[in-house]
Amino acid sequence: MYPQLELTRLAEHKIALRRRIAGHRARCATVLAEAAQPLAWLDRVVQFWRRLSPFAPFVAIPLGFVLKRSKAPRLLTTALRWGPLLFGAIRGFVSGPRVRVPRQEA
Repeated sequence: MYPQLELTRLAEHKIALRRRIAGHRARCATVLAEAAQPLAWLDRVVQFWRRLSPFAPFVAIPLGFVLKRSKAPRLLTTALRWGPLLFGAIRGFVSGPRVRVPRQEA
């Protein structure tokens, strides 16, 4: 009355299909973990920079003066001397677009 042989075959097929799906999921998780490693590193660098950024102007100016007296390359000393001003300008540009002025419609 019931097609027992066909139900058994379908149950075996279902088990095999679930194993194959589990294998695909494991491979996807491995590939995703490998692909996300540079992003995790970048996230740690950004967090480290956010902790140090308030002190950057205080360190950059004296370091620029010290390097200016030494035989350091001119580009490095110029970057360290103008760094605090550039950091402030970049911070201002980044935070600027967040403020929105509501439009008045005519």
